[in-house]
Amino acid sequence: MPSKLVSLGHSETASQQPTAQGCLCPEGSMLKGLLPNSDEEPVPCLGSPAAGGRQGPERSPELPLDTPEQVSNEDPRAQARPFTPKPPPPRPRLERALSLDEKGWRKRRFRTSREDLTVRNGASPSGDQGIPRSLYKLPVLAGKAEAGALEKGMSPPSLLTSPGHGRFPWAPGALRTVLPPSPPRVLRPLQLWEGAPGPRGVFCSQPLPGSICCNPRLSLARLRRSYLEGSLLATGALMGADELARYFPDRSVALFVATWNMQGQKELPPNLDELLLPAEADLAQDLYVVGVQEGCSDRREWEARLQETLGPHYVMLYSAAHGALYMAVLIRRDLIWFCSEVESSTVTTRIVSQIKTKGALGVSFTFFGTSLLFITSHFTSGDGKVGERLVDYSKTVQGLALPKNVPDTSPYRSDAADVTTRFDEVFWFGDFNFRLSGGRAAVEAILKQDLSSSVQALLQHDQLTREMQRGSIFKGFQEPDIHFLPSYKFDVGKDSYDTTSKQRTPSYTDRILYRSRHQGDICPVKYSSCPGVRTSDHRPVYGLFRVKVRPGRDNIPLAAGKFDRDLYLLGIKRRISREIQRQQALKSQHASAICTVS
Repeated sequence: MPSKLVSLGHSETASQQPTAQGCLCPEGSMLKGLLPNSDEEPVPCLGSPAAGGRQGPERSPELPLDTPEQVSNEDPRAQARPFTPKPPPPRPRLERALSLDEKGWRKRRFRTSREDLTVRNGASPSGDQGIPRSLYKLPVLAGKAEAGALEKGMSPPSLLTSPGHGRFPWAPGALRTVLPPSPPRVLRPLQLWEGAPGPRGVFCSQPLPGSICCNPRLSLARLRRSYLEGSLLATGALMGADELARYFPDRSVALFVATWNMQGQKELPPNLDELLLPAEADLAQDLYVVGVQEGCSDRREWEARLQETLGPHYVMLYSAAHGALYMAVLIRRDLIWFCSEVESSTVTTRIVSQIKTKGALGVSFTFFGTSLLFITSHFTSGDGKVGERLVDYSKTVQGLALPKNVPDTSPYRSDAADVTTRFDEVFWFGDFNFRLSGGRAAVEAILKQDLSSSVQALLQHDQLTREMQRGSIFKGFQEPDIHFLPSYKFDVGKDSYDTTSKQRTPSYTDRILYRSRHQGDICPVKYSSCPGVRTSDHRPVYGLFRVKVRPGRDNIPLAAGKFDRDLYLLGIKRRISREIQRQQALKSQHASAICTVS
């Protein structure tokens, strides 16, 4: 570092200072003399008294700075004695101000309020001994170069200063000195996310009463996190109480959940309105979650049909697949900003099978401050394989690795061995393959009775209800009241149960269960099946729920409005083409009804 950047506290210029050896020499030349603060014997310089007339280690007098140097006319070779050259003295060290990134900075302490009052009264506080005054004169950055240096975690060269100077004319940028009032001023980033002007990364001076100077690197990290994730405060946050009350005054969300075993059929129903827009629902729902087992071969076509049916007010938030298991999550378009990143995980329960038809698929995300988990499963089939289905359940709750990056809203209530305990609201649906025991003849006899009485009688033979009462499966889960006929097994395209040689017993294999951390957060509204969808041997089962939502904070990774745009545009194009065809059909019918008289 050039020495002109540092002042040693003298008013003389560098050309008028004595040399490091203690004597001035003409034209900048030097001879070896006495080092400052040295006990060695001095060596006389030119123009000094003779060595023989000197008594004791008396130092040679120095010439005044404003007097021209007197040079003897005698031959200097005759008076100079031979001497052994010594190594040059070390260069003077530059006095450098302490930078903010040094370790000692964090260990220093400033005066407390009580010590500050003591100083004002004239006493010397014991706690401030050893703290240099320069610590209270921190330069405040205002230039882009200095801001960039601090952003990279380095100390800008303009921080090199010396105590006692209030301005730095050599610094590249506008630097000013903070006066030493109490409390001290610290470097803080401009809060750009709150609308404060200024370029990103520029630091300003703001007093923090009773606080200690912070590390700029930490402040910059907080700035970046807040910019990407929103405000970290509960009030005014994107996912806070104000926004929640604006969209949901009653703090409850309308949720649609459906499960359907498609039997691998390539043919899709001509219309999905009965499934997604049931007549029992007065209004459209806020969130749609559809799980499919043994899905069709063209998964993209299935998702396009979902988007086309729901229309442009909904977007595909997330879709996932695990073999023949599909799950699609569609949400109202204006609510996509209040979702966290969506995560998924899978579990395979039948490893020997090349085609993954048995297993589970889980999708989770946080909506405002409530974490949601949706699981669709396909358990082992067979009337007497209850034990295998219990094993499938255990593998699923232990194997689903969720959540991954999104933090748990209540980690103290979570269990590492059960994924369903790590979320506020859990919905588990699918083809569980639990059957009705007692034989087909007994079941058909019950089905001939009245619907309300027959359902209650059938549930007494239900394997899943019996195992849940024992506590061996779906611990803590509930199921809405069933008021529909068994959803399995039908002849494809007909309303009659299995008429093949196997004569399978009608059963409630397709179910929707739910669990909540807080009692009363989930309120079932409707739980039914779709008898009009006959393209599979299973009937789709759907449920309408009201889910309580709590406000959250923006300290989680947000979805940032991401959705499947290509699928959205495809659904809109199909709706437009369908509407054009409908209008053309109406025009043709109207034209054929007009009679012409010639």
